[in-house]
Amino acid sequence: MEVFPLLLVLSVWWSRTWDLANADSIIHIGAIFDESAKKDDEVFRTAVGDLNQNEEILQTEKITFSVTFVDGSNPFQAVQEACELMNQGILALVSSIGCTSAGSLQSLADAMHIPHLFIQRSTAGTPRSGCGLTRSNRNDDYTLSVRPPVYLNDVILRVVTEYAWQKFIIFYDSEYDIRGIQEFLDKVSQQGMDVALQKVENNINKMITTLFDTLRIEELNRYRDTLRRAILVMNPATAKSFITEVVETNLVAFDCHWIIINEEINDVDVQELVRRSIGRLTIIRQTFPVPQNISQRCFRGNHRISSTLCDPKDPFAQNMEISNLYIYDTVLLLANAFHKKLEDRKWHSMASLSCIRKNSKPWQGGRSMLETIKKGGVSGLTGELEFGENGGNPNVHFEILGTNYGEELGRGIRKLGCWNPVTGLNGSLTDKKLENNMRGVVLRVVTVLEEPFVMVSENVLGKPKKYQGFSIDVLDALSNYLGFNYEIYVAPDHKYGSPQEDGTWNGLVGELVFKRADIGISALTITPDRENVVDFTTRYMDYSVGVLLRRAEKTVDMFACLAPFDLSLWACIAGTVLLVGLLVYLLNWLNPPRLQMGSMTSTTLYNSMWFVYGSFVQQGGEVPYTTLATRMMMGAWWLFALIVISSYTANLAAFLTITRIESSIQSLQDLSKQTDIPYGTVLDSAVYEHVRMKGMNPFERDSMYSQMWRMINRSNGSENNVLESQAGIQKVKYGNYAFVWDAAVLEYVAINDPDCSFYTIGNTVADRGYGIALQHGSPYRDVFSQRILELQQNGDMDILKHKWWPKNGQCDLYSSVDTKQKGGALDIKSFAGVFCILAAGIVLSCFIAMLETWWNKRKGSRVPSKEAPSLQNETTTSERRNPWPLRPCLKLGSNTWRSQASTHGLHQSSQLGGPLDDP
Repeated sequence: MEVFPLLLVLSVWWSRTWDLANADSIIHIGAIFDESAKKDDEVFRTAVGDLNQNEEILQTEKITFSVTFVDGSNPFQAVQEACELMNQGILALVSSIGCTSAGSLQSLADAMHIPHLFIQRSTAGTPRSGCGLTRSNRNDDYTLSVRPPVYLNDVILRVVTEYAWQKFIIFYDSEYDIRGIQEFLDKVSQQGMDVALQKVENNINKMITTLFDTLRIEELNRYRDTLRRAILVMNPATAKSFITEVVETNLVAFDCHWIIINEEINDVDVQELVRRSIGRLTIIRQTFPVPQNISQRCFRGNHRISSTLCDPKDPFAQNMEISNLYIYDTVLLLANAFHKKLEDRKWHSMASLSCIRKNSKPWQGGRSMLETIKKGGVSGLTGELEFGENGGNPNVHFEILGTNYGEELGRGIRKLGCWNPVTGLNGSLTDKKLENNMRGVVLRVVTVLEEPFVMVSENVLGKPKKYQGFSIDVLDALSNYLGFNYEIYVAPDHKYGSPQEDGTWNGLVGELVFKRADIGISALTITPDRENVVDFTTRYMDYSVGVLLRRAEKTVDMFACLAPFDLSLWACIAGTVLLVGLLVYLLNWLNPPRLQMGSMTSTTLYNSMWFVYGSFVQQGGEVPYTTLATRMMMGAWWLFALIVISSYTANLAAFLTITRIESSIQSLQDLSKQTDIPYGTVLDSAVYEHVRMKGMNPFERDSMYSQMWRMINRSNGSENNVLESQAGIQKVKYGNYAFVWDAAVLEYVAINDPDCSFYTIGNTVADRGYGIALQHGSPYRDVFSQRILELQQNGDMDILKHKWWPKNGQCDLYSSVDTKQKGGALDIKSFAGVFCILAAGIVLSCFIAMLETWWNKRKGSRVPSKEAPSLQNETTTSERRNPWPLRPCLKLGSNTWRSQASTHGLHQSSQLGGPLDDP
């Protein structure tokens, strides 16, 4: 630790010795340093000492110098000291000060033609802001900027873009000029990023305490969420203190990601920042090339650098600032320029210049010396030092270091990439998520019972309840992958949560707000109001509003066999049968047919009707009609009957196998337009608020929600709404009611109802989703979201869904009638009417038979003795009228009664139809 004073004493001794022994030296340079930059002076003297010992560069010549210190914020003092140095006669002026005095020195150097090598310096290690030195187009600009331009705007923008940040906050210390990142702020604003700015005061502890005293819980939670992505533009010491305070006060968790950018961060600062921080940390700093060969680290060409500056293990080298490195290289560059001037024998002796006199003349050799310096270049501690046409140093490289997410202290850091203004970013800055580091963590989980998301599977007295459901399966999948355990309990009021009049929250969300639970899971939807007080993971299932209705009972139609034809058509067919039967009888009466021998059919009106009906139902029968007109009539009738019967058969099959009963409510629009079926939802639930916001929004184009809100809000919501979802489901099953609720819950109820008495309708567009709720600022949000995305990507989430919502359930979700029966088998209900018609025919026939029997007995009792003579007389009369003998007919029968019956029939036919024609 005694190296610093010893080095300073040696440097002063060398300076004074050279001032005395080489008073006639032709190489003399001046240096102006900020009064706080004592190390700049040490490095400057070390550089001169190294070069004076190197005979290969300046040979026998030695460098002499004069150093002065000024207040960096006092331009007048800087100019006055520079005039004093010019009066001594200097070949070049080296300055390491801030931007305030740099402009004044630039003007003086331009006026006196003295090459001015400016090394920009920031106060206390705070990141630099551009000085904005005015560059003229003429050749009278004698100021050269040794340090490269400030590229912090470009580097930050590239890194933030690579990380895909959209919302973050920038912290800067009191010494930083915020105008330095104005260009960056303009660009991110154009890209739509949400950026906040906050100044970090010197008393950081007081600043944090004030935040807790002035912000409410909701505001503090939002502030915690903002701190998850932050950029720190401050000196390393302030950054260390600030990180320590926010970590100890629990303002950040290990899911945060901070970026610290500063050119002045050394290796010791990096290790200390990593040790104090949690979450992910990215550090951006300026870096310089280091020779791979350890033995060549202190050699740059033919020049040897002091080991105190080039050895990375040396304490002095470890604490060097960037301005120190550029000062050393500046002296090396000037020495090489002087060497070139001496070799070319174009040396211009230095002259004593006066800045006070009005007629002061500039140095005649200034232009030549400036050109020699600009055309030269050296390889030093900062790499290649050279100047472009604009007098600036274009060579700069930034190193990007980073850690992974984690909460353990002292974790390692690695190089992520590098950046330079020529090639841009080289490396990958993929924002890696949290790894499986939750082993041993026990989370307290709050839930609300809601089928099929969360249900009690086992409830044994004296033992903790066991739960099952879709949300429990998702939670178990996260637990198995991440390694945490959990304890679960039901919210005391069995509600999801809504804001109260005093600003607090009840239900599941309230348990998270008051820190009584770590996470909340159930059929919990992600809403803007809830996101203001708690955090949500990415959605693990889409959400939509549905309606549960009772399935319409299928009515029994006993006469379904008559359904294919309308009643008017049946009337027309019956009338047609009667009309055709009458026409057949009239045609045969006008032109009696010739009956064949032995025919027992007579052309009575009764027989004509019976024959037409028999042919219509395709039962056939004997055709006694032989006239051409009758046959034409029957041909047309048979064709008519064929078409009618074929059409009836086809329609009957369709009516008996296809259900045509449909409900009038098939969508939310249909529900909102009707008032016969009242409907409602759970009071103060997310669905209730969703309908209320949509219904009361005057800019909502669809009037559906306004109509629904009028029904739901009857009697201030007490008439049609329920307190729990199960009450709404029971109300649908046993009453005239429609329940508006989560479509996923209603589909599960409809699928698993043993009677298949429900069906659902809903909106197919999913505008929200179900998510896992966490405390605001919870460190588990990102890791849970990442795992949920992985479950969705590899198909595991679909497997869990099919477990609770099978595609091939016993009940049809969307049919408004009972479709539980399988196949196309017909039941007794479909043919009840046919059996009724048959039964009616049987009963009627039995009744008619009884009447005929009664009538025949009554008629026979009146004329019992005259029956035989009458029959004989009728036979004799028939024989007289019919010249054809009936003996062949007697052969056909087996007894006399058959012959007499035939004769009696022919006699009656002759009487009704007139005399028979001869064959």
